[in-house]
Amino acid sequence: MQSVYECIERTCEKLCQLNIDISNIKALGVTNQRETTLVWDKETGEPLYNAIVWLDLRTQSTVERLINKAPGQNKNHLKHKTGLPISTYFSAVKLRWLLDNVDEVQQAVLSKRAMFGTVDSWIIWCLTGGRNNGVHCTDVSNASRTMLFNIHTMDWDPEICRYFDVPMEILPKVRSSSEIYGWMCLGDQSAALVGQMCFTEGQAKNTYGTGCFLLRNTGTKPVMSDHGLLTTVAYRLGKDEPACYALEGSVAIAGAVVQWLKDNMGIVQSASEIEKLAAAAGTSYGCYFVPAFSGLYAPYWEPSARGIICGLTQFTNRSHLAFAALEAVCFQTREILDAMNQDSGVPLMKLQVDGGMTANRLLMQLQADILCIPVVCPTMSETTALGAAMAAGAAKGVDVWCLSPGNLPLVTSEKYEPQINPEESEFRFARWKKAVQKAMNWEMTEPYCISNGMRCFASC
Repeated sequence: MQSVYECIERTCEKLCQLNIDISNIKALGVTNQRETTLVWDKETGEPLYNAIVWLDLRTQSTVERLINKAPGQNKNHLKHKTGLPISTYFSAVKLRWLLDNVDEVQQAVLSKRAMFGTVDSWIIWCLTGGRNNGVHCTDVSNASRTMLFNIHTMDWDPEICRYFDVPMEILPKVRSSSEIYGWMCLGDQSAALVGQMCFTEGQAKNTYGTGCFLLRNTGTKPVMSDHGLLTTVAYRLGKDEPACYALEGSVAIAGAVVQWLKDNMGIVQSASEIEKLAAAAGTSYGCYFVPAFSGLYAPYWEPSARGIICGLTQFTNRSHLAFAALEAVCFQTREILDAMNQDSGVPLMKLQVDGGMTANRLLMQLQADILCIPVVCPTMSETTALGAAMAAGAAKGVDVWCLSPGNLPLVTSEKYEPQINPEESEFRFARWKKAVQKAMNWEMTEPYCISNGMRCFASC
């Protein structure tokens, strides 16, 4: 929480420097990693275990056990209610692991002291009083990523909670994404969808951060995917407003592959060097990189996949590897967009993008080339934070602005047009998909080992 307090303090200091009275602040918006999971003690106010982040793989054995008890061992057994496959990605599996493996969590549940939540719930609870009657709540976009939430009834599902053996009394109350309940709240990718002003059915955005998250607005009716995508609640902008749904494709490793090249391989000294290094080659020279460090998410949902680099020759150098890493981000997005077009039946004509990696102009051009459609990048890349602020300001009782599409200002942006012919794009994409197949079925359950007194997971 210290970083949250520092952020608020620095914002107030900046406003004072600009001669803006901090009393002019009308609302605060919260946006967060959606699936990252915490359990805390409501009496002490302390977390009972470290947060388990969205791409953590420690729950793989839990996933296998849950799938094995599903009819037909079907990982999509709960998808008709949740829009999600059973995967290490989602919060219910992380919570089940905590209940099975952490004594402090077990004891807190038995003594009615435990509170569960995604990061938004923890922040809101702390900032609204904590142990002194703090608000224990979440919004629909975060709840829809727990795998305990029914996206049709818009509430926690008792049957699903029984399936995971999760006590419902530890769950937060579910609210809309834009109303006054202490603090405004919206999951990070849903906030980015709002920040990109994708309020119309059929509009889509892709956020390039640690991972990559492509969401397409499907309107007020959920569309169930037949091609490996997730059905999620995008937002609900007011307690009396209908929920808006989205099809989503999630990629575990995007910007994280650049970090890996820097920290693990020493190929670059800083993340910003990757563009210059890749541009020096201008090609991967037939080298293909599948960064399945945490398995593969959409559209495969294959936890046994592992990262590979293939197509190497004696002439391959670090510039080719850098180019292949950037291409891998684009190829993964292409796979998701293809699935999205099949599910919706209407091809996307342009892709709106945001996130830190959009500063890489070579990556954005590669993305347009691989997708064969224009890529539109706003000059203000942090649209996730913008979306949280927009939702907060539009809440009833705050009423700073209206989020009606007709009332929204135009955002300056840069457009990247495809510069290669579709045949070349298809050839490179087909080669990369061949590499993906080579990455499959490397790992199953990863056994525990002890290293320096810490619990870890060994690779076979």
